[in-house]
Amino acid sequence: MKFFKLVLFLVFTSPFLLAQTKTDQQTLTWIRYYNIFPLTQKWALHSEFDNRSFVNPLHENLFVIRLQGRYRANKIIDLGGGFAYFNVNTQDPHADPDFSVPEYRSQQDITFINDIAKITFHNRFQLEERFIQKSNKTELLNDFSFSFRFRYRLQSTFDLWKKEKKSLKGTISDEIMFNHGKDNRKNTFDQNRFYAALRYHFNPNLGLELGYLKSYQRRSSGIDFYDRDIIRFTVYHRIDRLKN
Repeated sequence: MKFFKLVLFLVFTSPFLLAQTKTDQQTLTWIRYYNIFPLTQKWALHSEFDNRSFVNPLHENLFVIRLQGRYRANKIIDLGGGFAYFNVNTQDPHADPDFSVPEYRSQQDITFINDIAKITFHNRFQLEERFIQKSNKTELLNDFSFSFRFRYRLQSTFDLWKKEKKSLKGTISDEIMFNHGKDNRKNTFDQNRFYAALRYHFNPNLGLELGYLKSYQRRSSGIDFYDRDIIRFTVYHRIDRLKN
């Protein structure tokens, strides 16, 4: 009930809030390598290396390393859990601090998968535990902030073209995120991400994806926002050691 009250509050108060806020528009590129390593028919390791950079001016935003184990319980339920390390250089391309801020994150998710009229829908519910090292304007501090973040993503994927082992797929998704913790009382609503992409598979084990991501994120002040236009390029690589 509290969740729905929050959503209604955001819907009816957003025009007033936006009139009082400062929104920084930014353009970025995200370049990612995503690897899938099956262990059994149901278990797999997923690893991810993601570099994110500002375009104008050209500047490093952050670097991500993520590792998770995934378990396909049945045809419609997929479970996952893992850890991620974020190295955040800056959130402002015009600022160049002498240090980077580390974040250590654990995550758990459950995804419900349904096929409807040749479209595959993924409903993902994800919980994250975030440990972010605190800092001031000149250095890192010997302390961490902790918060939970809840994420819900609805994603659809569909074939646009397919011939033998090659294929072209489309993806459309929307994801909303909420924070919870004593250090996040001003920005309970974190961000919304809309994503659209095309992925070309040379074969079932290797694919290239190019997409556009629109991110609207509330800053820690609880008043100001980032409005980000992101071009995302991903290499998908599956090491199919089980096929024989």
